This record gives sequence, C-alpha cells and structure tokens, in this order.
Amino acid sequence: MNEKNASLITRRAFLRRAACAAMGTAAMTAAIRDLRFMNAAVAQSNISDYKALVCIFLQGGNDSNNLIVPTVTSEYNNYAAIRTPILALPQGSLQTLDGYTDPAGHTFGLHPACPELKTLFNEGKLALLFNTGTLVAQIDRTHYLNGSVARPPQLFSHADQQTQWQTSVPDQPPTTGWGGRCADLLNSVNGNAPVSLSVSLAGANTFEVGNIVSQYAVSTGGAIALQGVSGARLAALTNILGLPYPNLQANAYAGVAAHSINTGALLNNAITNSAPTNFFNVAFPSTITTPNGGSTFNSSLSSQLKMVARLIEAGNRATGSPTNGFGMKRQIFFCQVGGYDLHTGQTNYSNNNPNNVILGAHANLFADLSQSLLVFQRAMEQLGLQNQVTAFTASDFGRTFPSNGQGSDHGWGSHHLICGGAGATSSGSVLGGRTYGTFPTLAVNGPDDTSTGRWIPTTSIDQYFATLATWFGVDPGNLPVVFPNLGRFTTPNLGFMS
Repeated sequence: MNEKNASLITRRAFLRRAACAAMGTAAMTAAIRDLRFMNAAVAQSNISDYKALVCIFLQGGNDSNNLIVPTVTSEYNNYAAIRTPILALPQGSLQTLDGYTDPAGHTFGLHPACPELKTLFNEGKLALLFNTGTLVAQIDRTHYLNGSVARPPQLFSHADQQTQWQTSVPDQPPTTGWGGRCADLLNSVNGNAPVSLSVSLAGANTFEVGNIVSQYAVSTGGAIALQGVSGARLAALTNILGLPYPNLQANAYAGVAAHSINTGALLNNAITNSAPTNFFNVAFPSTITTPNGGSTFNSSLSSQLKMVARLIEAGNRATGSPTNGFGMKRQIFFCQVGGYDLHTGQTNYSNNNPNNVILGAHANLFADLSQSLLVFQRAMEQLGLQNQVTAFTASDFGRTFPSNGQGSDHGWGSHHLICGGAGATSSGSVLGGRTYGTFPTLAVNGPDDTSTGRWIPTTSIDQYFATLATWFGVDPGNLPVVFPNLGRFTTPNLGFMS
C-alpha cells in the first residue's frame, strides 16, 4: 500500500470515528450526529438554575455485599453462613438503618466503617440503589443459563466493564461516554464559560468523552501547570505563543497551548477565592481514621472532593463578581479511587482474631468513602447548593458472594450510593432515606445468581444513569440520544431524584 492510499484510509477512519459510525446502528449514528443541533436548541431553553453531577468511580470492582447487609435474622444468618469466616461481618458491628424497612420487608445495616453514610441516610440525603449493572436487555437466571437473552460482552473483565459503565453502551464499540453526551447536549447553557463543563480529578476518562465538549483535567491542587515553567518564564512563553506563525499547523498548536495556559490561570485565580477557609466551615480530612480508631491513612477521595467543592463554588459564582467566578449552569465531575480489586487481603480476619474481619483494606476504602462523602455534603449545604449537586458511585462490577479464601472474585450486579439534597420531604435533589431496586436473594445457585454467587442485575445502569441525567436537565425526548438502549427497559426513571 502506498503512502497516498494509507493517508486516505487514515483520513476516512478519522471521519468515520468523528461521525460516530462505530456506535452500531444507523439510528444511533444519526442521533449522536444531531447532538450539535440539539445543543443549539437547548441554548434557546429556559434552563437558568445551576446543577452538578459528581461521579465517584470505585475502581477495581467493589464488594457491595459488605457495604449493605440484610439484618432480618433469617437473611443475616444466610449471609453469614455463606460469607463466614473471611468476609462475614458480625451482626452487632453493622451500622443498622434503624426505623427503615423496604417495601419487601427487608431491613439493612451498613459496613461498620460507614457511620457517616448512616447519618446521611437517616437525614434523607442518601439513597441506596440495589443490584444494578451492565445489561443489554432485561435478563433473569433462566435466560442467562439458556443463552436466550444477550449478555454484555466480557462480563467479568475490568477494562471492558469499566468502559461499559462509563459509556452505558455495552453492545457497541464505544466512542463517547454518557457524561460526555450529556455535556454535548447541555453545553450551550454555559454560554462563554472559560472552563469546560466536564472536569476530571482523575486524569483522562471514558465517562466524560464527548463529541463537542472536551474534558478538562485538574489536580487536587488546581490546574495542571507546565513543569518548571512559572513567573517570568511563563509570561515569556505566553508572549511567544501569541506571535504569528508561518503555517496553520504551528498557529493551531500555539493557540491550543496559549488557551491551556490562560484557562489554567483563570481557574487557579477563581479557586483561590474558593479556599476552604473562605467558604467551608468543615475540614476535608487529609487522613482517614480506620474503624477501630487505631490508625490513619491518607485520603485520595477527600482531596478530590475538596477540589470539586472549590470548583463548584467557582462555577456557580457569577462572572461579573469581584471574585471572578465562571457563571456556569451545568458542571460534571469525575473522581476515582482505586484499590477495590480485593482478591486477597480484603479483611484482616485471622484464626487468632476473627473479629478483625471488620478491619482491612476494604474497611479502609469504605471509611474513606463514608467520611469524604459526608464532608462534601456538608460543604454543599454551607454553599446552599445541596439541592443542586448530586454525587453518585459507580464501579466495574460487584463481587462474588462466597469468598475465594482471602477475598472475593469478579461479580456482576452491585449496590450503589446517590447523595445530595436536603431530604425526602423537601425540594432537594435526592429522595434519600430509602432504597430503590430489588435486593437479591443471597443464595448461591439461587434465583438471582449466575451459578457462583454473581448477582444478575435487576436494574440496568441505563435506568440508573437516565434518572440522574433527567434531573440534570436532559429532556426525556433526548434520553435515547444519551442512552440508546434505554428503550429496552420498562422503567426509564427509577424515582430516586425529586
């Protein structure tokens, strides 16, 4: 093949990707292509309020079987019989959700490392979503075993399932994330805001990939600066980048670099005025205390959510204010915490001290999640934005109900958290203090199991995320653009948002 033909193929491949032909069906291609027109139409709408979505991705596959545990005696006994001795949390150690019984008569407790999550649930600011996961279509155990309903490809693969969770398109080659598609659709409401609608605290991610809106990565300290370039050197570089160049490509590169430097300067200036001492009378913890109170460790999530809080304050602040806000109407954030792939060392159980099952790597991760989420919610309340900011969890998959001897293996359906609002009796965002979805029957080879303690999801991530996107401002008529498989499920809105 000669260079000319190779170049043509490369350009054609690029154009195909840009047109989203890889999304599968002609209808999907047309819908994504039309996002530009829909985006312009949204600019004509009456969206005038501020809202933000904060995705907290638990990388590695969270064992949510120990995040939410049934407390009805017969159900707990069944849980303990299968998870003993490595993973079974003592019933007396659980953070019980006192006074709450779900419509099916279940009662629950949270992991002992999560008293803050219990507080949020009791305040009506935290909702629990049961047994959700990637689905091509609704499926049950019979369909799964006889193969009569399609399953998502590469079900128990980290990379594939992370991509499917972040795109919400399990059965087509991915080109954009569902957060990116929401951003494409709603970007016009932000006018000429100097910062992207999509901001990542965890580097490049699939969730925020869009066709129109590019994600903007920041560190927990602010905009990512050029290494070793500051002060006079940075000023000189900025001047050089503003000079005319002899060809279009050089001009384009210079323009991108200059824009990046200027955006970083604007962002850092804005968040300087959002310092916690100025706005938050809560301390985002730099270290997290383990459940027994005997040790601490550095918190990654708290640092990320602290920066998100500062960016939310700056984003919601008017551009004409003395403190130079961004005047935005919509923002999407992505945070990520690793370490959840706990095949080994999930707990500190030992024959000499079986009660140490409440300690270990998993307990530390839950303590971080619980303490960080409470402080973030308190910060939003102090800003008066608790009704306009919703944080939610996502993860690769759940994990097997039986232990592998030292931890747990890759599973499928899992439980998740949605946090925000001022409670179920107000006009807040999240209708918390209650559970949604169907809790699985905790039985190996039971009605909700593939065969090895992997729960078959009864709720799809399409339904989960479409509920969030509807609250965020995506018109119901445009939901199929963002979630092309949503029509395969009977309930597009799960009702956990007001």
